[in-house]
Amino acid sequence: MPTAGQRGTEQRMTLRREVTTPLLYLFILGDILGAGVYVLVGQVAAESGGAVWLPLVLALLLALLTATSYAELVTKFPRAGGASYYAHRAFGPFVGFLTGFCMLAGGIVSVAALARAFGGEYLAEFVTSPPALAALIFLAALGLLNAYGIKDSLRANVVATAIEVSGLLLVVGLGAWLIARGDADLGRLSELSAGGTGAVTATLSGAVLAYYSFVGFETSVNIAEETKDPRRSYPRALFGALATAGVVYLLVGIVASAAVPTSQLAESSGPLLEVVRAAGGVPPWIFSAVALVAVANGALLTGIMSSRLAYGMARDGLLPHGLTRLLPKRGTPWVAIVVTTALSLLLAVTGEVAQLASTLVLLLLVVFTAVNLAVLALRRQHVEADHFHAPTVVPVLGVLSCLLLFTQIEAGVWLRGGILIAAGLVLGLIAAHRSQGLDPEPEAESQEART
Repeated sequence: MPTAGQRGTEQRMTLRREVTTPLLYLFILGDILGAGVYVLVGQVAAESGGAVWLPLVLALLLALLTATSYAELVTKFPRAGGASYYAHRAFGPFVGFLTGFCMLAGGIVSVAALARAFGGEYLAEFVTSPPALAALIFLAALGLLNAYGIKDSLRANVVATAIEVSGLLLVVGLGAWLIARGDADLGRLSELSAGGTGAVTATLSGAVLAYYSFVGFETSVNIAEETKDPRRSYPRALFGALATAGVVYLLVGIVASAAVPTSQLAESSGPLLEVVRAAGGVPPWIFSAVALVAVANGALLTGIMSSRLAYGMARDGLLPHGLTRLLPKRGTPWVAIVVTTALSLLLAVTGEVAQLASTLVLLLLVVFTAVNLAVLALRRQHVEADHFHAPTVVPVLGVLSCLLLFTQIEAGVWLRGGILIAAGLVLGLIAAHRSQGLDPEPEAESQEART
């Protein structure tokens, strides 16, 4: 246990508020428009047919429900720890730990999957490297950037997000050119079935895949304590980024489906590259470079989330206190960064991308269910400062949307994810026992007063 002097020093060393509204907007947008979009369209087409746009719209609407719940909680309690803290405050340390554990496990697994993907076919366009070595160098570089400072990390995200968006806009432009010159089939946009399934089943199956592409917003919750005026900035940045991503995804889905036959789109591991090839004039290596930037940016932002979540959980007594240590001059949680990065590296060198990614949706749905329920439970707790207020029906619909998506999870994913959730249950009982008598609210109130 830390001494009183150590606690006093740690209380004076707080996370620096250096994130402005534009930086937060680009953080959220960059995470949503991550590596997933470069393979998303083909997967959705395989599930839903040519009408890719409809599952994308449905997924956006479902994501907005939980995003609205997050907007209320972040502006009401702007602290690192995110979903874990909200669940802890609403339902106690056991639920708080389980929620944070699922979020933290999902983040670590996500970074591992992206590190593994970074050393795959896209990198092979430029250099051949063993996947383990590529993952080691990749994660070490991202960990150092994360530790150097949140402001510098988000400056890198600005550049990466600009590259990601430019690549997607290029696809939209090339697809529009194909439509204009008559080399596209707009009739495919109304085809809503695949594999013999009906329209409703096809739409829902595609929406489950598309849903994952919109959930990058949850990583931003964990930098609320490093955001200038989060009560004003967060709702603007959150809804602005979701709206921007929704428009971009919709346009990409329309042009890709119109420009490329559905079967070809569904079978391709690089569906956007199919649009580029159909239009001609753009070298394939350009998209490999853009994809590598997208993968790196997604891993950086998720790594920031994981380290801040571990820091916040440790500060609330749910993880070892050593994870709260900050770099004296940089103000970043260096121990949490080292631990989460090391775990991601271990998973990256021992697993495959498909295996690592298969449990993410399940873990996130557990988190989102807890967040939507926490909004309702915490309505009894009032804060003096003004904050965003979601209509009561929104978190209720958010819970129902999570239950609906739970029914679409395959049995194999339940088995793998169930093991992680069971581990979280056991560790949660231990954490709840150890944290008896600890209450995050006094510190939270002081943090909110300073905000």
